[in-house]
Amino acid sequence: MRFLSIQSHVAYGHVGNSAAVFPLQRLGHEVWPVLTVNFSNHTGYGAWGGPLIPADDVRAVVSGIEDRGVLGTADGVLSGYLGGEEIVDVVVDAVARVKAANPQATYTCDPVMGNATSGCFVAPTIPPLIRERVLPHADIITPNQFELGYMTHTEPDSLESTLESADRARELGPRTVLVTSVLRPEREAQPDGGETIEMLAVDDDGAWLVATPRLPIKANGSGDVTSAIFTAHYRESGSARTALERTAASVYELLQVTIDSGERELRLVQAQEAFVGPGREFTATQVR
Repeated sequence: MRFLSIQSHVAYGHVGNSAAVFPLQRLGHEVWPVLTVNFSNHTGYGAWGGPLIPADDVRAVVSGIEDRGVLGTADGVLSGYLGGEEIVDVVVDAVARVKAANPQATYTCDPVMGNATSGCFVAPTIPPLIRERVLPHADIITPNQFELGYMTHTEPDSLESTLESADRARELGPRTVLVTSVLRPEREAQPDGGETIEMLAVDDDGAWLVATPRLPIKANGSGDVTSAIFTAHYRESGSARTALERTAASVYELLQVTIDSGERELRLVQAQEAFVGPGREFTATQVR
């Protein structure tokens, strides 16, 4: 498959396209990375060098690809952090161009807004833009539980309420929702509840939940990897359950390799076998 991926780029470390491109390539897919920033490192370090790329320049790259006559061969579009209205317009326009050339293509939006620990860390203008301008064009979204609630004006804190929030999100446009890092009190109260973390996939065919051991790491870029490889597996298999299981296994192994290395940044290259043949399997349970 071929993916147009409109995301940030860093020279050191792995976030945005620097996290999404290699796993997709390792899975055998072609990726056309379009950069929205070109930074030395992710902003979690507190200091970085390099430019934001003007929206007109980002649009020009997409137009240049279109001029090659290949947009019709793209199977999907990916986007991550959206820094402002102008970039939102570029992404929405790119999605429209790809789908006009190939109506079977899909658009995956990772609606980066924040998390339960830090709260919303994007500008206040971004969530309404994503909700009102981006989600109607998305086929797949990959929010964490906090972002899901923020988009749908809900407070998902149980399996039932998370499913309800996912359904509300699906009413906004996307048919498939992958909820990462699902936390719920009823699970936490169980003897092994604090030792696992869950992901939930919902589409027209049902809903599936998978649990993996909770690892002592918060790795920048892991969400970008998750969104990319879930999309690839989902498009390839046509099964949310299969995509969820494969994604959980790969991301778990990637994080474990990163922990074992003692490094702060994801060990994408060292863990590359995790994308094609992870050493551990996880079974998803149908919950609806």
